[in-house]
Amino acid sequence: MKSMTAGGLAIVASAAMGAAMGVATTAQAATPEEVVKTYADIALAEYQDSLATAKQLQTAIAALISAPSETTLTAAKQAWIAARAPYQQTEVYRFGNAIVDDWEGKVNAWPLDEGLIDYVNRDSYGESSDENPFYAANVIANTSLTVGGTTVDTTEITPELLGETLHEIDGVEANVATGYHAIEFLLWGQDLNGTGPGAGARPASDFDVANCTNGNCDRRGAYLQAAADLLVSDLTWMVGQWEDGGDAREAVVSDPAAGISALLTGMGSLSYGELAGERMKLGLILHDPEEEHDCFSDNTHHSHYYDALGIRNVFLGSYTRPDGTVVSGAGLKDILPEAEAAALGEALDSTVLKMQAIVDRAEGGESYDQQIGEGNAEGNATVQAAIDALVAQSKEVARAANSLNIADLAIEGSDSLDDPAKVQ
Repeated sequence: MKSMTAGGLAIVASAAMGAAMGVATTAQAATPEEVVKTYADIALAEYQDSLATAKQLQTAIAALISAPSETTLTAAKQAWIAARAPYQQTEVYRFGNAIVDDWEGKVNAWPLDEGLIDYVNRDSYGESSDENPFYAANVIANTSLTVGGTTVDTTEITPELLGETLHEIDGVEANVATGYHAIEFLLWGQDLNGTGPGAGARPASDFDVANCTNGNCDRRGAYLQAAADLLVSDLTWMVGQWEDGGDAREAVVSDPAAGISALLTGMGSLSYGELAGERMKLGLILHDPEEEHDCFSDNTHHSHYYDALGIRNVFLGSYTRPDGTVVSGAGLKDILPEAEAAALGEALDSTVLKMQAIVDRAEGGESYDQQIGEGNAEGNATVQAAIDALVAQSKEVARAANSLNIADLAIEGSDSLDDPAKVQ
């Protein structure tokens, strides 16, 4: 196994440097400068791998459109699942890094009102929504849309149409026209099984112009290809932000104190408000499969697991790439006092184990939406154990910040955790 090491690990920060950086002044195994360099190096590697796997997905989608069959559809689905593994590990960079947070909605926004994109089962989905005039607009079936006095020409389905016109059209966040989840919906279709077994079951013939099912197979293929092309373009841009001289890298390495704060903000906010709260506790409270992150493919167990892994990566200063090589260097653990490093490390390991238990149940035949289903006591308990572990690790992140004299860390909250009565 090869490894790339970013920075040395044996330099002890002086008291003067520690005070200047706003971090603890006890003897440390690394400097804040080394930690933020590794932080940026891991971001670059994870986004590079996200881009590489998105290109593989793009190729698989082109093959599906060229020769639609259950074989090529399955290959495209497998490529989508593979692409999620490196991308989900980047999510810890979203919180605390404005460049990433401003961009993330293009590629990973959810949940989405899928009726904007394509046909849906009206019995389960409904005909309209008071909150969203484009709820059932069905871009694929229409060459123009006129809703609420707004007319959009959708004759030619292009990346520009999806990204610049349709995505979050009318200011509605649920109008997700781009990114992983739009592609997921087009590959799998709706999951109509509720909290029962089974994912979406879109037939390959939905892309077969010669033997078309459900109409508009040419436009469905065009939408899917445009979405894949746009995903590759968006990830290419983000890779550039973390390369030498890129704005995202410069923002953290030019000000190590701010970089360490961004690192901790990402760890705490993804752990608590986003993952434990919005992505897990909300769905568990409501027992609602619509609140699972990868709701069409039933891949949620993997997405949550890789989120947890990504959080631990920046603590350890180590990321294992899909080919087995390792990008490593000084991690957060190397500037924390020994007790805080040990406590946070144990909490992160515990969370990964609890996430693995969710994965094990899913791979054993009980998908995440079944695990959160009403009346499934064992499944509910497995998910709740992971939520509890995430909450516990977020508290250790806050303790770590305090030990580094970072007093203004802003960890995102969630009504699902802080005031569950609001979401019941």
